[in-house]
Amino acid sequence: MALGSTIFKATVQIADLNRHYYADHQLTLARHPSETDERLMIRLLSFLLHVDERLKFTKGLCADDEPDLWQHSLSGDIELWIDVGLPDERRVRKACSRAERVVLCLYGGRTADLWWQKNAEPLQRFTNLEIINIAAKESKALAGLARRNMRLNCTIQDGSLWLSDDSNSLSLTPQHLKETQ
Repeated sequence: MALGSTIFKATVQIADLNRHYYADHQLTLARHPSETDERLMIRLLSFLLHVDERLKFTKGLCADDEPDLWQHSLSGDIELWIDVGLPDERRVRKACSRAERVVLCLYGGRTADLWWQKNAEPLQRFTNLEIINIAAKESKALAGLARRNMRLNCTIQDGSLWLSDDSNSLSLTPQHLKETQ
């Protein structure tokens, strides 16, 4: 018998001072049996960094043709495609042709660094692609906040993100490896 997904609920107060976005979000995240707390929280972090009322979590690992998060326009076009992890170039190429803007959120320390060394040159041609890397120390600390029921406060300002729950807080500074042009 196959294992089912584990459901995580997150209540997040977001204050994005850069974009003047202030809102509370009630989020439901399904963690696939093969997914780690670290990857789950990187998906949540990706949501926080790109928060919008239309940004949605997808089936993720269960669907090859969907990203981890996406945002559609009112006409149904894909405005934003967010993938977490280290996708192959073919998947990135497909995403860049389908979406107005694509964001890759890398994590994994040395593995992510090696992935970037291998893929930096071929990915430069995609003008609608942004690549963010989360340092290993930060992604591990982020995983420590994972709970089945989370109440989080998030503040974003000047390239940094502060995240806290009732007993822990952490600061993250995502490294932008590639910006959209």
